[in-house]
Amino acid sequence: MTEETPGFDEKPDVPSDAASEDAAQAESADKAGSAPAGDVQDVALQAQLDQVRTALNERTADLQRLQAEYQNYRRRVERDRVTVKEIAAANLLSDLLPVLDDIGRAREHGELVGGFKSVAESLETVAAKLGLQQFGKEGEPFDPMIHEALMHSYAPDVTETTCVAILQPGYRIGERTIRPARVAVAEPQPGTQNAKSASEKETKGAKGGKGAKGAKAADKESGGPDKG
Repeated sequence: MTEETPGFDEKPDVPSDAASEDAAQAESADKAGSAPAGDVQDVALQAQLDQVRTALNERTADLQRLQAEYQNYRRRVERDRVTVKEIAAANLLSDLLPVLDDIGRAREHGELVGGFKSVAESLETVAAKLGLQQFGKEGEPFDPMIHEALMHSYAPDVTETTCVAILQPGYRIGERTIRPARVAVAEPQPGTQNAKSASEKETKGAKGGKGAKGAKAADKESGGPDKG
C-alpha cells in the first residue's frame, strides 16, 4: 500500500506588475466615484444659499412695508389730533363770538374803559392763543366762500363786487371758517362798464386816426364836412 504525503494546493505566482496595476485602477475608481459627490454637495449648498437670499429679500420688503405703514399711521394720528383740537376749540369759541361782537361794538362807541376794558382784552388774548383769527375789511373783493352779503347796492366807483361795509367780522381757526364775515356789498353801476368801454374805443380811434385818415374819420363821425 502506497502512502500519500499530505500537501497543499499551490497558488500560481502573481507578477508584481499586475498587482500595482490593479491598485492604480482601484484608486482611480475611488477618485472617480468621489468627484461627483463633491459637485452635488456644492450644488445643494448653492441652492440653500439662494433660498436664504430669497427669504432675506422677502423679510426686508416686509420690514420696509411695515415701516411705511407705521409712518403713515403716525401722520394720520397727528393729523386727526390737530383736527380734533381745532374742532374742540371751534366749538368753544363759537359760543364766545357774540361776546366778542359786543366787545367790538363797545370799542367802536368808546365804551370799552376801566375794568371792563381789561377783562375784554384778556378774553381776546385767550381767544387768539386758541388760534382764533378775525378777518373782513372794507374795500376787499367779495368772496362768497368767506363773506356773507346782507346788504346790496350799486356804486359808480367800483369795478367789481366789493365789500363796502363790515357788519360783523368773520372768524377762523387755521383753515376752518367758524363764521363768515357779514358784509354790505356794492356792484358797479349798470351801464358804467359799457360807457367806459365805448369811451376807451373812441380814445383809441382818435389816437389811431392821423392826417387825412383822421380827418375823414372825424368828418364821418360828425356827419361830413360843413358845406357852403
